[in-house]
Amino acid sequence: MRPGQGGKLVRAAGTSAKILKDPTASRFVTVKLPSGVEKEIDTRCKATIGQVSNPSHGTRKLRKAGQSRWLGRRPVVRGVAMNPVDHPHGGGEGRSKSSGKFGRTSVSPWGKPTKSGYKTGPLKRRK
Repeated sequence: MRPGQGGKLVRAAGTSAKILKDPTASRFVTVKLPSGVEKEIDTRCKATIGQVSNPSHGTRKLRKAGQSRWLGRRPVVRGVAMNPVDHPHGGGEGRSKSSGKFGRTSVSPWGKPTKSGYKTGPLKRRK
């Protein structure tokens, strides 16, 4: 966030930000972003007053599957509908959920567990 870098924040359709603290005292101004985060920005940075147009962009209904494809979104296919070569849940006779005698917990296409409290992110720092 340096002066002269161009637009970086609040660019999505229908969004706006709010100035919270008067910039007269310091070189930084406090701005509340649409996410609720309060950010300090250099007062030399420029901004446009108002709201980004097209606020109904997110509420638009897609009429057919092809319209979703025009936006570059690929179809979502369930793992159980695939072959065993494509997904750990794939294969089996009929609507088979298990793999073998004991069944299997839900896993990603790469075999990592997705449920049962499996930790995915980095461990929290101990205090």
